[in-house]
Amino acid sequence: MKKKLLGLALLGAMGAASTAMAQDYDDRWYVGAAAGYNFQDSDRGTNNAPFGELSFGRFLNPNWSLDFTLNYQNPNFDHNQDLWWSQYGASVDARYHFRDATADQTWWPYLRFGLGLQRSEEEFDITPDPRSPGQRRDNYLAANVGVGLQADYGRTALRTEVGARVNFDDSSFYAPNENRFVDAFASVGLIVKLGPEPAAPVAPAPVAPPPPPPPPAGPCDGMDIPPGTPVGPDGCPVPVTIDLRGVNFDFDRATLRPDAISVLSEAVQVLQNYPDLRVEVAGHTDSIGSEEYNQRLSERRARAVYDYLVQQGINPSRLVGPVGYGESRPIAPNTNPDGSDNPQGRAENRRTELNVQN
Repeated sequence: MKKKLLGLALLGAMGAASTAMAQDYDDRWYVGAAAGYNFQDSDRGTNNAPFGELSFGRFLNPNWSLDFTLNYQNPNFDHNQDLWWSQYGASVDARYHFRDATADQTWWPYLRFGLGLQRSEEEFDITPDPRSPGQRRDNYLAANVGVGLQADYGRTALRTEVGARVNFDDSSFYAPNENRFVDAFASVGLIVKLGPEPAAPVAPAPVAPPPPPPPPAGPCDGMDIPPGTPVGPDGCPVPVTIDLRGVNFDFDRATLRPDAISVLSEAVQVLQNYPDLRVEVAGHTDSIGSEEYNQRLSERRARAVYDYLVQQGINPSRLVGPVGYGESRPIAPNTNPDGSDNPQGRAENRRTELNVQN
């Protein structure tokens, strides 16, 4: 049998920073649609034709996903364009994704395996067959195999695939001596995840140590210190540090990620507990790109945190900024000692900070 194969490939690159709080995979249900081209088994006598797919599925774990898929195609016959052969069906498709959930990875390859039921509606006009002209309607099993590449962009993901469908059809009028047909296909599809973004798991609170003994008399004894104000061993107020470690950004992005919300919620709680506290909202970038571009990007990142704090009820008069520092204040090296790229260091530098002002 003479076969034709079409190769389609998608390469998407977007750096992603992983934190200890990040969920290792997105288990939301999703819906998908794909369009492609089906290269018909030449023994069947039909033209190559476009096809479409609809799917519904989810990831079972970081590497395996399961989809319920519907497909449809409607080619003509080579020898008579007035006759048509329609095929549609359903299948259950498992995909094994070569994905390391702990690594910075936006796209990854996968293998597809599926089994389903196909239905053919075949018009025929064969002389001198007394049944002609007529139409055959028949159901049969089919198996899918393929390889693909998936690029994930948060709520949406893009898939490209090449593969084959083995149709166990032994009743074809135009190929009565065949009991199966192998069609090749190539497609591009989009999936959309349903429901809200998954919440980042919250680490259990550590057990508080026993309170220290009361400090000895110090220089701040007798001061009018508001209740709840933290004090040091000498009895004097100490600055409150608001740690935003974990509020990092994807490469070239200024959008808050789901795992940053829980960290920012804790910062909002601190600001609500200390109503006189004023902080500077500062944004930073890694060293990729020009200084002018990184300056604007750091300002957008600071603006994202600033807007979130205001939306949560923090009075803007307590916030200084938003201020962008571009790439000028790294907290980790952007490159290794040998001059090669340091993705982990750059991920740490894509951050925001709340700098206490009083």
